[in-house]
Amino acid sequence: MSPWLAVLVSAAVALAAHRSRALSATGAYAAVAVGAGVLLGAGWAGAAALGIFFVSSSLLSWRAPAASADAKGSRRDHRQVLANGGPAALGALVGLTEPGLGLWMATASLAAAAADTWATSVGAWSRSPPRHLLTWQAVAPGTNGGITPLGTAGGLAGALLVGLAGGVAGQAPLLVPIAALVGFSGMLADSLLGAAVQGRFECPRCNLSSEWRVHGCGTPTISKGGWAWLDNDGVNALATAFGAGGGWVAWAWLSSAS
Repeated sequence: MSPWLAVLVSAAVALAAHRSRALSATGAYAAVAVGAGVLLGAGWAGAAALGIFFVSSSLLSWRAPAASADAKGSRRDHRQVLANGGPAALGALVGLTEPGLGLWMATASLAAAAADTWATSVGAWSRSPPRHLLTWQAVAPGTNGGITPLGTAGGLAGALLVGLAGGVAGQAPLLVPIAALVGFSGMLADSLLGAAVQGRFECPRCNLSSEWRVHGCGTPTISKGGWAWLDNDGVNALATAFGAGGGWVAWAWLSSAS
């Protein structure tokens, strides 16, 4: 595919997403880079996986109740776009060296992103409180590392949907279950990182816990534990990078076995 065509298609989609208030202005610019990278490296099949992830996750985020009063909001900014789609775009471009590799890396990475987003959005409907992944104690909704059975099932469904999109469009049947498994594992890795090391903060003005260095009210927060440099976007980036790596390992294993 021509690089110019990839950029033009990505720009058109990003502009539509911005006008529909799914992306902020900076998020739209980041989406152009992510979309172009996926199109160049993984073709239209990769774009199908990216499109299914973005549309389904946006709809779920819009319809679901807020998982936390500390959430950024429904419009994704550049950090969220790059955290969720950056590793997929890089994986797709790395895959230019080998036929099919880019699709596997991009789809598996996006499956991890979808699993995390679906788990959060679907889990917000849970009637039972989330439980901390490490202590299994009941915690407040939106707590780092908190999981629910409903949210976990939603995460698996999101990973499977993205795997279906990439696998069917790319005529790679084995990619469907593998992307779902890798994506689900990436979601669990995301929850584990959130529970164990993600930065925890508190707003001195509102006396509320937060996962950001600056609270929604605009006040700089105070560190209360974890790695202060690792926020929710950083955890998401690590989880989606894990997904891309898992796609690479699976592709290499299947290639060597054939």
